[in-house]
Amino acid sequence: MDALLTTDLPGLTLFRRGKVRDTYRLTDDLLLFVTTDRISAFDVVMPNGIPDKGRVLTGLSLFWFNRMRDLVPNHLVSADVADLPPTLAAQRDMLDGRMMIGRRAERIDIECVARGYLAGSGWAEYRRTGSVAGYDLPSGLTESAQLPRPLFTPALKNDDGHDENITPARLAAEIGTDLAHELERKTLALYAEASAYAAARGIILADTKFEFGYLDGRLALIDELLTPDSSRFWDVETYEPGRPQASMDKQPLRDWLEASGWNKQPPAPTLPPAVADATRTRYLRAYERLTGTPLPHTGGMPYSPSPLLGSKGEGAGG
Repeated sequence: MDALLTTDLPGLTLFRRGKVRDTYRLTDDLLLFVTTDRISAFDVVMPNGIPDKGRVLTGLSLFWFNRMRDLVPNHLVSADVADLPPTLAAQRDMLDGRMMIGRRAERIDIECVARGYLAGSGWAEYRRTGSVAGYDLPSGLTESAQLPRPLFTPALKNDDGHDENITPARLAAEIGTDLAHELERKTLALYAEASAYAAARGIILADTKFEFGYLDGRLALIDELLTPDSSRFWDVETYEPGRPQASMDKQPLRDWLEASGWNKQPPAPTLPPAVADATRTRYLRAYERLTGTPLPHTGGMPYSPSPLLGSKGEGAGG
């Protein structure tokens, strides 16, 4: 089974093509989100994708949207291909399991990040300054250490590259104190709920990011939710502070790229089959661990029975 790298849906206008999702306009108020199997690293999309990755991201987002809807409303309307326009009848099999119909929201261009552990850019900032996003932290913390309390560390969205980490104080100056406080409150509440759920399944939710928009004048969750593309998931059995953690995401791809000598500028090298398979395995097993069920719609393509997590020396990425 080949990876789905791009879509071209008849009769629909492309609204946005991102690194992973192709978004189409269904009506003035509804959008069709199609999650492809594209994968990026270091802000560059790879020339080949990861089979089933789009279905994992869609399936997990649907799982979390339904689980969290009483805590924060969201944009989801349907994920049933029967609700697609008749003009897409020939594309239903391809879209099944990787599409969502959602209401078009007034997007807030902020990445709302919650951090419970010291990793990625948070760890890098702490090493430089002893703080993260303006929060002073105790001295002597090690990489991957649990923070004294979860932190809200927002970032200004940049669809073409790295988001810009900012402090909550700057966020309040950018968008207003009331909205900034509401985003912080909802972000930390979602993180607390998701962390507790994951912990009961032997998984640490180290950090994650949410996107919000306005629907009918209310804040709502949009985009994707609590997937390996937006979150760091660690296995509690192998967790060990003081080093990078093996993460349930595209770490095999990052490791291979780092060792390949690639200069992290386009074009990216083609991924070997073994790297693509190892990455696919992590995404599929992350889905299984979190939902308790195998991913449907895999087309019967098996995946490697190798362990979910690799060596203890693997890093968590950006």
